[in-house]
Amino acid sequence: MKILVTGAKGMVGTALVANLKNIKDDKNRTRPNLHIDEIYEYDLDSTYEDLEKYCKKADFVFHLAGVNRPENPADFMKGNFGFSSDLLNLLKKYENKATIMLSSSIQATLAGRFNNSEYGRSKKAGEELFFAYEEETGAKVAVYRFPNLMGHSRPKYNSAVSTFCWAVANDEEFTVNDRRAQLELLYIDDLVEGMFDLLENKEAHCEFDGVEAVADTNGRYCYVPMTHKVTLGEVVDLLQQFKEQSKTLMMPKMPEGSFAKKLYSLYLTYLPTDKFKYELKMNCDDRGNFTELIHTADCGQISINISKPGITKGQHWHNSKWEIFIVVAGHGLIQERNINTGETVEFEVTGDKIEAIYMIPGWTHNIINLSETENLVTVMTCNEIFNPEKPDTFFEAV
Repeated sequence: MKILVTGAKGMVGTALVANLKNIKDDKNRTRPNLHIDEIYEYDLDSTYEDLEKYCKKADFVFHLAGVNRPENPADFMKGNFGFSSDLLNLLKKYENKATIMLSSSIQATLAGRFNNSEYGRSKKAGEELFFAYEEETGAKVAVYRFPNLMGHSRPKYNSAVSTFCWAVANDEEFTVNDRRAQLELLYIDDLVEGMFDLLENKEAHCEFDGVEAVADTNGRYCYVPMTHKVTLGEVVDLLQQFKEQSKTLMMPKMPEGSFAKKLYSLYLTYLPTDKFKYELKMNCDDRGNFTELIHTADCGQISINISKPGITKGQHWHNSKWEIFIVVAGHGLIQERNINTGETVEFEVTGDKIEAIYMIPGWTHNIINLSETENLVTVMTCNEIFNPEKPDTFFEAV
């Protein structure tokens, strides 16, 4: 399959092209039915001759090019309707009935706050042009009315989320005019997966009730169902939590598929390079050191423990707290004793064979570095964050 992407250097185009290349180069094997031979990238620095050549050869067209911030509102129609006409005329010239996807906007509904949108009118005109082309030629057309998109783009341009991510990550001032203002957001990775579905003829269809997309297998429009409705207040509050993570170690809850998980990934793309690294507090003594790495709201914490040669650490038990010790380097011995029955157990551990050992509530335990020359390095997880006011840790030698 030969694929043409117009607007290839925009936010969507950049992400889509990169991921199409992953499939083409067999780096992404999650779509075994997709076989891509060529990717034609068309953007502002391309020529009309390039476009003509691509329209002659393409088997599939992603039409992402458009105008969204012109100095003259009249340029909306020129950019969003005029260029689309040129594209379709070239496809007709070469009798190329390649499937073509059109990136439109929710503003094309001309409903609600968009009822007087010049941008929306230009997008609506483009949609009708494509539907007429489909009827005339029989080629498959897939029109997507995207809501607000959430991906790495230029701040202070056309994405409030990108602007807030940039501002928080770079310690810049920003203003939220209305914390209650609601956005419907489509994350760029979900959009790309939706485009892969389209390439496999698995796209979802819908109709529109005002600005709301309503699933309809016979719908005129296509859509990506995975969107998130959030307020601006929720966005900036999450971003402030992300910013504090390097200081507090507290990782906000980010369930699979959640908005928070996606926003955190986007936020990180705006970090200046001098913030790629942050310091951790190492608690050092003559036995070695202990460093907390990550705190979580519901799954405790993760730490790293380094014991010097011959050192024994631990020698305590817990009522409800439990831990997992994972030796990743060195040679050690873990001993545990049930404080009520006296039963004992021990495990010889080494970084050459990584294993996880439970420290059970009610069993006093230790970890001994058996080496005379090498440090013992242990990853430790615990079901709760250490609270000095209620440590649940009681000394007792094994």
